[in-house]
Amino acid sequence: MYLINVLVFIGGLLLLVKGADLFVMSSSWIAKRFGVSEFIIGLTLVSIGTSMPELASSLTASFEHASGIVIGDVLGSNIANIGLVVSTAALLSNVKTEELMLRRDGYIMLFSAFLFLLFVLDFRISRIEASIFLFLYVAYLLFLLEKVKKHEEDIYFKDFIHYFFKFEYIFDLKARIETGIRGRIDEKRIKEAIKESYEETERETKTEEAIRAENKTCTEIKAENETEIENETEIKNETEIENETENLSESSLLIEFIKLVTSGFAIIIGAKYFIEQSIFFAQILEVPETLIGVSLVAIGTSLPELMVTVSAARSGYASIALGNVIGSNITNTLLILGCSGLVHPLTVTEISVYYITPFMLLISLLLLLFIRTGWRIKRFEGLILFLLYSGFMFFIFRLG
Repeated sequence: MYLINVLVFIGGLLLLVKGADLFVMSSSWIAKRFGVSEFIIGLTLVSIGTSMPELASSLTASFEHASGIVIGDVLGSNIANIGLVVSTAALLSNVKTEELMLRRDGYIMLFSAFLFLLFVLDFRISRIEASIFLFLYVAYLLFLLEKVKKHEEDIYFKDFIHYFFKFEYIFDLKARIETGIRGRIDEKRIKEAIKESYEETERETKTEEAIRAENKTCTEIKAENETEIENETEIKNETEIENETENLSESSLLIEFIKLVTSGFAIIIGAKYFIEQSIFFAQILEVPETLIGVSLVAIGTSLPELMVTVSAARSGYASIALGNVIGSNITNTLLILGCSGLVHPLTVTEISVYYITPFMLLISLLLLLFIRTGWRIKRFEGLILFLLYSGFMFFIFRLG
């Protein structure tokens, strides 16, 4: 009987992860096909793509009022990203770091972790606190798009704090929307002007051809008719090719829609069975839901990042994995807790407040320290992170 539950658990995880990958790719393709700006695509689809498994599983758990799974998943994923993913990258290859990674994104990650600790001191995350997390996440994305890309000089954590508390992100978002609307209007006007110009030119050309035709001999008219027949044949062929291309485009669009719907169902079904079996194992093993969240759920949803990290490290791009980990931790804390807390206020257990959260802060601080030392994470530092992670998981299960 338990074997079936294990298989359902693994199957749900596979549906969740693969469905999330397909959903992001299909939705991005469709959005571009309908002319949605890359800003909107980046802000909504791409930004949550790597955290889609955690987001889907946490939202499902929130609807089930399984707060322990949500909190355990977020904290466990953040810890696993550092203690498992970064350590694996460091053990396979020295991970190069830079000052900007520390002084901007690293400090923002640490700030969000401290803010989480502050919010859970009363053992719950209210909808107001969840809204603050979401505002911070949107501000962070706009900060990267508006400030970091437009300034030649380096932008740091203090600049983000000023950006957030001065509500600059509201004005930037408004400007982005207005620019997008104006761009669409201008584009429409340009197309109409080109169409009118083309029609006028075509009328003038026809008038000139009619005048010339009156002065031409029969031989010239015959030769011209033959040329026109050839031109008509070419135009017909070109039209057929264009029609085939349009049909192909429509066919591709239909296929992408089918993929989108299928992947959406895969995410919903996968998350449902994944969380149901997680709760089942928590009850059978008689351990708190938080421990299942911080172990099985967190490791399961972090597997894609781990696989990508191993591949990147072997290819000599281990430093990319570090940036993804820091960004993923920021997303987990701000976006996932924000969305889950809005669905239903989250109850936080004592083990999360007194043990798991402090360890997340400790390993995050240690990561930033390792980034700072020589601006690279060495193999022995990766080993320290891995041993800390392994020891903590053993300790937390003994405690539970």
